[in-house]
Amino acid sequence: MDLGLKGKWALITGGSRGIGLAIAKVLSAEGCNLHLAARTEADLESVRDDIKSAHGVEVKIHARNLAQPQDLQALASACLDVDILINNAGAIPQGTLEKLDDATLRESWELKLFGFINLTREIYPAMKKRGSGVIVNVIGGAAENPTSGYIAGAMANTALANFSKALGKESTFYGVRVVGVHPAMTRTERMDTIHRSLAEQTLGDPERWKEVIPKMPFERPTEPEEVANLVAFMASEKASYTSGVVYSVSGGV
Repeated sequence: MDLGLKGKWALITGGSRGIGLAIAKVLSAEGCNLHLAARTEADLESVRDDIKSAHGVEVKIHARNLAQPQDLQALASACLDVDILINNAGAIPQGTLEKLDDATLRESWELKLFGFINLTREIYPAMKKRGSGVIVNVIGGAAENPTSGYIAGAMANTALANFSKALGKESTFYGVRVVGVHPAMTRTERMDTIHRSLAEQTLGDPERWKEVIPKMPFERPTEPEEVANLVAFMASEKASYTSGVVYSVSGGV
């Protein structure tokens, strides 16, 4: 299926690994040009070279820490003309209310919760002025399936889900769509790190990390490409009447 993305420009935050990298690969395979933002320039350079070699699209990279206002402003200024914004950067730590101190909570929200909101605040007006554009927020299944052990993520994800729904109800009057996607537990480097740490704490051996993964639909985590495929569809003209909603990639959990 041709998604109608050839020649468009997309900005993907957190675009050098995990779900962001998977999205970059799917969009570039559709002929979409990319702005990729992440903290580490070497990672971005490697991804840029691989994608340009594989698909021949244009790829611009931005080594920025989006928890820092000046970096976020610089990224937004360089990308005001994008057709698609994929908010994806941010990893909120595990932990109960008692274990998360105020500094950790605020720091984790600064990148994901406020990073999504503030970057959208910068780019959305330009889309409104042009009368076109799509914003896809990659949020997280904890918004709909919260646990006390990931309470900071559950709260932030719920806020971002409602942010997507509220803005997406207004945006259609200006030719812009805003949607969200909730990945469940996804097979990324971060997932492996979390479960290796848990295996070391509970079983004394980080190599037994697969034993501490909870029972899951289809007996496996979500693959990044499964999330990326939905994001690409939602960003495309094939979803042209879809806004103000959040879809889950959760296997029914």
